[in-house]
Amino acid sequence: MATFTTAGTAAPIPLEIARSARDRRRGLLGREGIEGALLLSPASAVHTVGMRFAIDVAYLDRGMRVVRVRTMPPGRIGLPRPWARHVLEAEAGAMGRWGIRRGSRIVLRDV
Repeated sequence: MATFTTAGTAAPIPLEIARSARDRRRGLLGREGIEGALLLSPASAVHTVGMRFAIDVAYLDRGMRVVRVRTMPPGRIGLPRPWARHVLEAEAGAMGRWGIRRGSRIVLRDV
């Protein structure tokens, strides 16, 4: 299983990677939650229409640096971020617990 770390994380965080267009479209739809996070790559926008829970969304640039973090409740459509190349999704509150904020760099492991 893939994991990721940042300068603020004490231990590696479990990571699922949605590489296909189908997996990216589905994202976290239909799930009750997620342990760790889901990386959508490539991606520059997400929505929570049909979601069962609120999510934290981190938009990442080409260098895997966080350029924006936001919490999205169910039923929202996020605007495309032209500079974003990847999106990291997790349950609401997770990014704060992990210390992920603007400027954080995501380091992928065991990909």
